[in-house]
Formats: sequence, structure tokens, C-alpha cells
Amino acid sequence: METNLIPLISQDEIAAAVERLAAELDRDYRRRPPLLVGVLKGGFIFLADLIRRMKTPLTGVEFLRVSSYGSARISSGKARVLMGVPRQVIQGRDVIVVEDIIDTGLTTTAVLRYLLRRHPATLRVCTLLDKPARRRTPVQVDYVGITVPDRFLVGYGLDLGERYRQLPDIYTLED
Repeated sequence: METNLIPLISQDEIAAAVERLAAELDRDYRRRPPLLVGVLKGGFIFLADLIRRMKTPLTGVEFLRVSSYGSARISSGKARVLMGVPRQVIQGRDVIVVEDIIDTGLTTTAVLRYLLRRHPATLRVCTLLDKPARRRTPVQVDYVGITVPDRFLVGYGLDLGERYRQLPDIYTLED
């Protein structure tokens, strides 16, 4: 089945949100450089753009790989950490989880539980896109780029079965 892409968020809107988030992180972490933990796969483009715009030195960048969607449009309801970060990398550090999108909150909750067991000094969440209409579990989101409607989104790292990640804008899908 072929899918029509309907533009939702332009490159310029994305860049403005990333710039604003970088400035907020710089303001809050100017005296204590953080460790950023990107959630793969979708968050890698946002994370790369975010750190290029930050002026605050970082103590590191790490990645977690989490699965909850597979190739479907609907979350499986179960998030599993497939690739983790060693305890000693997290312990005692100011950690910021960098997500591409938070919708049900299940993946973010699993990530936060996983990281809390590694005893960070602080733990915050930064997301480019927030979809609160789909929330199934409460999650504290400290930095939000853009609040989006309850639609399946692709582009700028977001995918459907590994397709569309490379698109510079964000789109909704219409069958």
C-alpha cells in the first residue's frame, strides 16, 4: 500500500525548536556540563543537531537502543532496552535523555527506570516532539520542542519500517 506524506513541520520550524532547546539546556547546565543519552534509532538526528547548537561543554554522549514499535504504526505497549549504557558511565552524573518523540510515555518510562538504576546525580528528559494525547503513563518531560497532534509522524529520524528517516521535514501519513 502506498502512503501519502502530508507536511506537518518544516525544516525551519524544526531548526527553531532545536535552537530554543539548546539555549534552554545551555542556561540550565552552564555550570555543570551534562551527559546526553540519545534514544536510538529515531533520536540520532535530533541529538546531533542539538549538540551542535549547544555552547555548554558536554561530559559525554551515549546511546540507548529501545524497541516498542518494530515496523508497526502502533506501540506494542512493551518497551525493551536492547542496547544499554554501563553503570559507571551514568553514576553520579547529570544526565539528559534525548528523545525524538514522546507519545505513550512507555518507552521514556522504561528508559528512565533503566537509567535510575545506574544512579545519576540528576536525570531529565528533552524531546523534540511531544504527543500528550497518546500518553498511557505519566512522564515528566523537562524540555519540549514542539507539541504535536495525535497522528503517526515520519521524517527527521522518525520512521515507518525504517522508511522516511532521512526526510528533513516531518510529515503525517495518509493511506
